[in-house]
Amino acid sequence: MSLYSITDAQLAFGHVALLDHADFSLEAGERVGLIGRNGAGKSSLLKIVAGLAAPDDGLVTRQSELTTVYVPQKPEFDLDASVFDVVASGLTEARALLDEYDAVAHSLADTPEGAQHDALLARMNALQSALDTRDAWNWRTRVATTLAQIGLDGNARTGALSGGMRKRAVLARMLVVQPDPDVLLLDEPTNHLDFEGIRWLEELLVTLRTGLLFITHDRAFLDRVATRIVELDRGRLLSYPGNFTAYQTRKAQQLEVEKVEQEKFNKLLAQEEVWIRKGVEARRTRSVGRIARLVEMRRERAERRNVQGNVRLHVGQGEKSGKIVAELTDVTKRYGERTIVDRFTATVMRGDKIGLVGPNGAGKTTLLKLILGELQPDEGRVRIGTNIQAAYFDQMRAQLDLDKSLADTISPGSEWVEVNGVKKHMMSYLGDFLFAPERARSPVRSLSGGERNRLLLARLFARPANVLVLDEPTNDLDIPTLELLEELLADYEGTVLLVSHDRAFLDNVVTSVFAAEGGGRWREYVGGFSDWQVQRERSERIAEEAARQSAKEAPRDDAPKESAAGRNAQRTVKLSFKEQRELEALPARIAELEEEQKAIGAQLEDGSIFARDAKEGARLSERYAAIEEELLVALERWEALEAKRG
Repeated sequence: MSLYSITDAQLAFGHVALLDHADFSLEAGERVGLIGRNGAGKSSLLKIVAGLAAPDDGLVTRQSELTTVYVPQKPEFDLDASVFDVVASGLTEARALLDEYDAVAHSLADTPEGAQHDALLARMNALQSALDTRDAWNWRTRVATTLAQIGLDGNARTGALSGGMRKRAVLARMLVVQPDPDVLLLDEPTNHLDFEGIRWLEELLVTLRTGLLFITHDRAFLDRVATRIVELDRGRLLSYPGNFTAYQTRKAQQLEVEKVEQEKFNKLLAQEEVWIRKGVEARRTRSVGRIARLVEMRRERAERRNVQGNVRLHVGQGEKSGKIVAELTDVTKRYGERTIVDRFTATVMRGDKIGLVGPNGAGKTTLLKLILGELQPDEGRVRIGTNIQAAYFDQMRAQLDLDKSLADTISPGSEWVEVNGVKKHMMSYLGDFLFAPERARSPVRSLSGGERNRLLLARLFARPANVLVLDEPTNDLDIPTLELLEELLADYEGTVLLVSHDRAFLDNVVTSVFAAEGGGRWREYVGGFSDWQVQRERSERIAEEAARQSAKEAPRDDAPKESAAGRNAQRTVKLSFKEQRELEALPARIAELEEEQKAIGAQLEDGSIFARDAKEGARLSERYAAIEEELLVALERWEALEAKRG
C-alpha cells in the first residue's frame, strides 16, 4: 500500500490549471524527484502532500499515523537566535511536555495522598509515556549530536551564517524533530549549498529509509538521489522510473510519439471540417455518428494543452576584445589576517569559458573582481586586456529595482530593444523570456525567484558584451531554460567567467576551472567539473603515495649520510628493462583505450541504447567513465617514464 496517494486531483489559480485530473502516489523507501517548469505548481503539490494545502477536487489518501517532515525552499527563523536554539525550536512540544513533567513532579512531592495526588500521579504517568514515545528526555543531547554530525557551531548567531550553512541548520532542525520520518518533503534543498554541502546531503538522503519527495533543478543531484522522476507537465503528473538520465531518454521518445499523434489528429480533424462544410445530409444514421465524432474532436482539440514554448535566448555580441582578456601574475589579496588569493598566476584568453569553483566563502567573487580589474591586489600584478565590455549576472539580483516595471528594467524609456543589430519590440522581447504582454507593466516585486532570474537574463542579454560574468545564474531556473542557457554559452564567441554550484551546468559550459584549494591557494584545471574532480583526486593520491615513499626512504639518524654525488647519481638512473618495455607498450595501449571509448560514445550518443536495454546502457556509461580514468593514468605513467628516461 502507498504511503500517500492523490487521485484525480484538480487545482487552479485563476484560469491556470496547475493540476488537471492528476494522480500521484509515494511508496515506502522510494526517492521521487519532482520536476517541471517554473510556475507549474510543484511547490503547491508539495504543500498538498505535506497537508498544508488541499486540492480543489480529488481524493487524498494517506496511511494512518503517517509522520511527515516538510522543509520549504525559504524557511523562516529568528536570525538573532543561536544555531542551537533554532535547531531545537522544532522540539517545542517535547520541551513543553518535559517542563510540565517537572512541574507535576514538584507538585506531587508537596501533595498529600488523596484524590488530587492520584490525579497528579496519573498525569505524570501519561506525560512519562508521551516523553518516552518522543524520546524527549535527552533532547539537548540529540540537538548537540546532530549539530556535530552536520558541522555546525551551536553557539553561532544564525544571522551570521552563509546561505549554505542556514540550509544545513534547517535540515538539522528537521532531523532533530523527526530522525526517521515516514515521508520527507524537500523544496529546492541544494540552493545555496556548496559542492561539499551537496555531496553531504546526497549521502544523507540515499542512506535514509524514508519515502522522499523533493523538488530540484540540479540534474546531477537528481541522477545521484532519485529512484523515480515525476514531471508536472501541463497539469498532468507523468512518472518515469529511474534517475534523470533515464527520464531524458524516455521523455524524448514520448514527445516524438505525442507529436506524431497530434499531427494525425490535426489532419483527421481538418478532413472532417471540410466534410461538414460540404453540407452532407446529416439526418442519415451514419452521418449523425460522424457529426457526433467531429463535435467530440473539436472539444478534445480545445482542451489540448500544447507544450509550453521555450525561452528564446540571444546574447548581444559586443566588439571583439583583445586576445588577452586578463593576465594575473603572482596575485595576492588579503582581508585582515585572512589570505583570499595567494600568489595566483593565470591568463584569461578571448573565448575562454572559465568556471570558478570552491566552498562558500572561498573568495570566488573576490577573484572575479581581481580578474576584471575592479579590485587591486595587495601583491602581484593584473594586466587587463583592451576593449573589454563586461555584462554581469548577480546572484543576489541587486541590479533589479523591485519597484520598476519589467519593461523599464529591460529598456528604460524605450519601446524597443536592439540585439545584434536587430531591433525588437519590448513586448516581443519579453515574450522570448516567457513573459506575457500584460505583465510588461507589472513591478519586478510581483515575480517569483525563477522569473526574476529570467528577467535578469533578459536584461543581461539586451546589452552588447564580449565578457559575460555569471554569478550563480542557475538558481531557480527550470531545467529547459538551463539547457538553453548552456547551448547559448557554448556557442558564445566571447569570454565567460562563471561561478556556479551546478555540476552538470559547469560540465556542459566551461573549458577550464579555477579551483580554490584552501588557504588562499587557487589552481587551474583543464575541463569541466568532472575533469577537475578526477584530476584533484588523482593529484591527492599521487601526493599521498609520494609522502609514503618519502617516509620509507627517509634515512635513519644512525644511517650513514649520503653524499651529494650519490644523490645526483640516484636522480639520473635510467629505465630498467621492465620500465623500458612498459614505455614502449603504452602508446598502443592509449590508442586502444581511445578507440574503445570512441566506439562506446557512438553507441551512447542518441540514447536509444537505454530504451532497448537499460542495463547495457548503464554498463556502457560506467565503462566510458572507467576508460577516462584509465586514459589519465596511462598518460601520466607515460609522461613519468619519459621524464625519467630523459
